Amino acid sequence: MLKRSLLAALITAACWNPAQAEVEINGFASIKAGMTLGSDESLYGYDDTLDFKNESLAALQIKSDLGDKLSVTAQLLGRGTEDWDVGFEWAFLSYDLTDELRVNAGRLRTPFYKYSDFRDVGYAYDWSRVPQSVYGLGFDTIEGASLYHNTTLGIFDSNLQLIMGSYDGEAQITSEVANAKIDNIAGLAWDLGYDGYNLRAAYLVGKTTFSQADFDSFMAQLTGFGLGALAAQLDVQDESSSFTGVSFSVDKNNIVFVTEITKAQVDNSFISDQESWYASLGYRFESFTPYISYENEDNNAKREIYAALPVASPVYAPVAGLVESLELDRTTINLGIRYDFHPSAALKVQYSDADNKTLDRDDRALVLGVDLVF
Repeated sequence: MLKRSLLAALITAACWNPAQAEVEINGFASIKAGMTLGSDESLYGYDDTLDFKNESLAALQIKSDLGDKLSVTAQLLGRGTEDWDVGFEWAFLSYDLTDELRVNAGRLRTPFYKYSDFRDVGYAYDWSRVPQSVYGLGFDTIEGASLYHNTTLGIFDSNLQLIMGSYDGEAQITSEVANAKIDNIAGLAWDLGYDGYNLRAAYLVGKTTFSQADFDSFMAQLTGFGLGALAAQLDVQDESSSFTGVSFSVDKNNIVFVTEITKAQVDNSFISDQESWYASLGYRFESFTPYISYENEDNNAKREIYAALPVASPVYAPVAGLVESLELDRTTINLGIRYDFHPSAALKVQYSDADNKTLDRDDRALVLGVDLVF
């Protein structure tokens, strides 16, 4: 009901006065089929059964210029994994303060990564998907406001974004989906470009709270056993958190190179420090772009939390198990090719091989799909 009400309100606002409001409707879609190459393998939501829904999606973006420097934008998206239920990814108002300054307010995409604003628009990049080792923080949007400043600094095109807001929704930190609340989010993202070269940096902070029934019950048990100090080291209650990301890319003379490095931390909690990076290299041969990329994901478990616990303690095993569950050392190699067979559509094939050193397993997936814009 809420989604329908929001959609109705948006359409009403966009079409209330056609003489004053110009409405633009654009869209994108990805239709993909994939599977793993082994019966006991699992990667990116695929298993050894051919799946057409896992990474398929479709979206519409509606923008209405209301005049006097005010506009409204919304993006409606449905995913195959969610039975194509449509929800709002974005919904915000924009106001141009000057030719160089713009403020947005509403539901916004959080500017963590280079491809944050169009990570779902597969046509915008060569891969079958954005590198999951980096693009896996668990949430993509916030409710808040941002200020954009676009200008030139000497020979560089500069785009600076300041953002603040909050997030209250689901996130998968452990193997179970939990409720996550991040308050007082504030940060910036600065993008500099020149002649096919691009450098970007982002830094955001916030206060993170994590709630999940089994986890909350375990924290209560530790406190009941007189281990309140240990519970305080594990729980996630209004803890300081931060995200840092840096990217560099080159798109020049048919060479396409991009790399990103990120680090995410939640202080005074069981959540591991997450350090990730990838590097990707491709070359355009007219309509074909073969590429190779390498990803590295290194989540370091906070073993110091249980280091002083006696092994014979009845809480040693569950505490160590909780902390160690977030340890991850995984590298992934991707080989693929993009074929632009139409001005608005690209056919892609990608093979991914993920070596999980923590679990001593290797998972491989092959995906074929079409990304398009309209």
